Amino acid sequence: MKILIAAAGSRGDVAPYTGLGAELRRAGYDVALATTDTFAPLVRDAGLEFRSLPADTRVRGGGPGRRELMRTAAAFTAELGQGFADAMTEGADLLLLSTTTAPLGWHLAEAMGIPSLGVYLQPTAPTGDFPPVVTGSRSLGRLANRTTGRFALRMTDRVYEQAVAKLRHHLQLPPAAASATRRRQEQANWPILYGFSTALVPRPSDWRSGLKVVGNWWPHHDAAEQLPADVEDFLHAGPRPVLIGFGSMAAGYGERLSEIAVRALRRAGLRGILQAGSAGLAADDDDVLTIGDVPHALLFPRLAAVVHHAGAGTSAAALRAAVPAVTVPVTADQPFWAGRLAALGAATDPIPFRALTAERLADSLDRAVKQQAFTQAAARAAQHLMTEDGAGQALKAVRQLTAG
Repeated sequence: MKILIAAAGSRGDVAPYTGLGAELRRAGYDVALATTDTFAPLVRDAGLEFRSLPADTRVRGGGPGRRELMRTAAAFTAELGQGFADAMTEGADLLLLSTTTAPLGWHLAEAMGIPSLGVYLQPTAPTGDFPPVVTGSRSLGRLANRTTGRFALRMTDRVYEQAVAKLRHHLQLPPAAASATRRRQEQANWPILYGFSTALVPRPSDWRSGLKVVGNWWPHHDAAEQLPADVEDFLHAGPRPVLIGFGSMAAGYGERLSEIAVRALRRAGLRGILQAGSAGLAADDDDVLTIGDVPHALLFPRLAAVVHHAGAGTSAAALRAAVPAVTVPVTADQPFWAGRLAALGAATDPIPFRALTAERLADSLDRAVKQQAFTQAAARAAQHLMTEDGAGQALKAVRQLTAG
């Protein structure tokens, strides 16, 4: 059986599916992962077939306003729709759809007459427990949370409306609005697996039965892989350092962020590792090492703390390593995850990206490293994550969906 996983976004939106795909491949399935060309090496290193999606999902700047985000998202989905259809020409028997690809994948599954399954990294269904993750706001009360959650879904429908119309025309399907398709999927109890931990987001009791929180899907990395020699040397040369990185965020802010990072580390009396990322962080300092991409699973357990943008994957990786965090959310769902980490006690209060200063970062780092309560909370969460098997739960769902 051929399974096609479709995911689009930044590295954190794609890398978890390499681990999920590798688990499905070990179970005997033929697995392809459709995503943008940037991530082709990640896909192939996991032993999966790569299929190209054309959309440019690089995040520029330090967090555009919501109106600009809507325009950018609409252009992204229009390009993604045609690319998704092209990726399907090689066939599939089952579609696994991420948050960003599901509103398009539903129509491809309909045209091909094949089943599909949601594999989401963010909680999207309205609930009274919390407001929609994209708002980054505090709880407004149960009724208001659900109301704003439904409004967020309608805004998503608007983003996909044009792309859906073009895709259905291309597939020779009768016209159907994006909102109508979503409601039809909900009424049919379309299954969605949420790939995050109940330590961060317990399953809301007011969700429909087809929605399950199964635990994280961890990015694939070779079991024999080791950290680069210069990283090992730096780790052995002194006390545990702090990692500072913003992943795919903050392009164009590298010089400012690098200066803030070095000043904060000096002020707090800590050694540091800067992960270049899209921002291009770099430093020329004996107590600060600059690195590229390395597996979080190998590096994070060796650190005193992690300063990060609170993407879903990085947030989970820090918890898994039992390492406290200082979060600097930039946009989208990042304020939500930053708030969840702080509520657990595994991170200091979030520092909004535009409010970041060396003094504020140094103060948060000092507390995260020296106050054992943060490490203890992260360790408790790590133990909880060890009890979850997200990939195994996904494999079980695939087998149930394709039985017979």
